[in-house]
Amino acid sequence: MPKSATKQANPITDPEFELTQEQLDLFGEELDALRARVLDDLGQRDADYINKILNAQRGFEVAGRGMLFLSFIPPAWIAGTVSLGISKILDNMEIGHNVMHGQYDWTQDPRLDSTQFEWDTSSPSVNWKDSHNYQHHTHTNIVGKDRDVGYGILRMSEDQPWHPYYLGNLLYATLLMTFFEYGVAMHDLEVERMVSGEISVTEKREEFDHIWRKVRDQAVKDYVLFPLLAGPMAPAVLAGNFSANIIRNIWSFMIIFCGHFPEGVEEFTEEETANETRGQWYYRQILGSANLTGGKIFHIMSGNLSHQIEHHLFPDIPAHRYSEIAVEVKEACARFGIPYNTGPLPRQFGSVVKKIARLSLP
Repeated sequence: MPKSATKQANPITDPEFELTQEQLDLFGEELDALRARVLDDLGQRDADYINKILNAQRGFEVAGRGMLFLSFIPPAWIAGTVSLGISKILDNMEIGHNVMHGQYDWTQDPRLDSTQFEWDTSSPSVNWKDSHNYQHHTHTNIVGKDRDVGYGILRMSEDQPWHPYYLGNLLYATLLMTFFEYGVAMHDLEVERMVSGEISVTEKREEFDHIWRKVRDQAVKDYVLFPLLAGPMAPAVLAGNFSANIIRNIWSFMIIFCGHFPEGVEEFTEEETANETRGQWYYRQILGSANLTGGKIFHIMSGNLSHQIEHHLFPDIPAHRYSEIAVEVKEACARFGIPYNTGPLPRQFGSVVKKIARLSLP
């Protein structure tokens, strides 16, 4: 694969990094065995964990909305906004994202049914499960097939042809971060393909209808219903709800972008990944993902996407297990000579911002 002078070597195609097919098969068999062992061990501990998270999320939401009704006391507005923001982060990251991967379908709890779950954000679950669970997780970091590479807005890979439009890369990224829930919702419409004429508006009518209903319902809840219930505190409640959504948006953007775009994470072409074996698929998931280091609360607030590598290897295993699984995955990577990208949030996000800035230029 031709490479620019600034592009890093790709372990999939560069002979100095390349594993033999026998090594990749053995690596894949080890990970398959690890997955089977964890699935066999699922039980009450996992159900208890997610129920505690559900209760905590409900508690933060009730407390947050209640304190916002007392906004005539300034500290109550701040505490209510932060509490509601935490509630939305837990709902989206540790509950919604993971439940919709089917991680808790085996509990047969209707609250944790991936086919029925709906979350507190503007992206309809039905659209998300197609664009994220199928398209992103199947084609991870394959430029031109994984639409999370740039979200149709940003240049996040040197394999994306440069255009003067990308001079605004940092501005677009800032806007996407601030209003991330709407960016994720619009992601499913593939607007850039409509603009290029590849698809028509009619072909996306069903997705548009889903998005419109979800955006409308979210707006009515946060910006009409709860403010009206607050009576004279309506402006303060509206401002608190808006701020809580922005807190959730910024946090989600930071965690998600640190999962696939820090320096050292690889992107791939369709040719490089054609006819992958199971071992090669695992290999690409590791090379195309990055982890974040931190404490237990940090991992919960990230939806355990701080273990993005383990999530991409085993997306249907309850995410709170990833910290345990990571020990064995990291050891196997070291033994096979496979890079394992991890670091603290400030360093990883800083490298993402530098990458966005660098790719704004040819």
